[in-house]
Amino acid sequence: MSFRYDEIGLRLKAFRLGSGLSAEEIGQRIGISRTALYRFEKGELAKIETLEKLSDLLDVSLPTLLGVGIEYIPSAPTYFERVRQLEEKAEHIVILAGPLSFLLATAKFETALNQVLKESIPDDLPNRDRVLSDVDKVIEILHVRMENYQRRRPSVVNLISAIQIENFLTHGLVGRVGLSNVTLAERRELARLEVKHLVSLIKEESMGTQIGLVTDNLPGTGFMLFRQGDRSTLAITPFRLGENPNIRVGVAMVTSAPEAVKLHEKVVQEAWRTAIKGTAAAAYLTNLLDKCHA
Repeated sequence: MSFRYDEIGLRLKAFRLGSGLSAEEIGQRIGISRTALYRFEKGELAKIETLEKLSDLLDVSLPTLLGVGIEYIPSAPTYFERVRQLEEKAEHIVILAGPLSFLLATAKFETALNQVLKESIPDDLPNRDRVLSDVDKVIEILHVRMENYQRRRPSVVNLISAIQIENFLTHGLVGRVGLSNVTLAERRELARLEVKHLVSLIKEESMGTQIGLVTDNLPGTGFMLFRQGDRSTLAITPFRLGENPNIRVGVAMVTSAPEAVKLHEKVVQEAWRTAIKGTAAAAYLTNLLDKCHA
């Protein structure tokens, strides 16, 4: 079996970011220099013994690090870094996640997200400081993702749940219960602005962006498909941004297994077939805006 060392390096970087350990700490613990670790992350060949030590330290299986089969990812920073890496090379991206896709959100959403994610972390969580640090990492990665998207402009197909959009407008961009009425009003207005932005994107009918509004039930777990040439990669995630965000609990999966990709492509094809699109989708969302504002 042959391995692509550049891709091993990308996975290594992603799991390092999610570990909470610095490059210096990792190097000291396994007996290599920080410079050597960075070289491995850029795709330089590493001995299998070194990769085994790294997998043990980063709490990831060696097959996952090597990209054999499915990558199991229990860390939100690691997952979003892997998504960033995949997006950076993808020519076409399919997104099924609600109520919003980060790539199609506004700058205001990105700014508010930092506060919303932090308020979603329980005050009595034993490792709260570590999780708050993860929020900072996620925000930094998301910012780079948005910059890359704005620069590259790969084509995007985004399937959105109408039910989740309505809940988003009703409850607003919130990370926990018990917020003040003033804050809730502000967060509902933020949600309204995002949905209005979505309406504007639909009306623009951009060649590179297709949005479908699904009124049927969608899977509870979101996923993304990344296509590059003749290769496709699937990312399935429990991690959510937007209403009731979650960057703390769950295990994401990344795989290029043909069967998994094909089955999820069928889900996309069926959802897209029945989705509301174009002017009908814009009108549906506009009516929701009026309904939830009444």
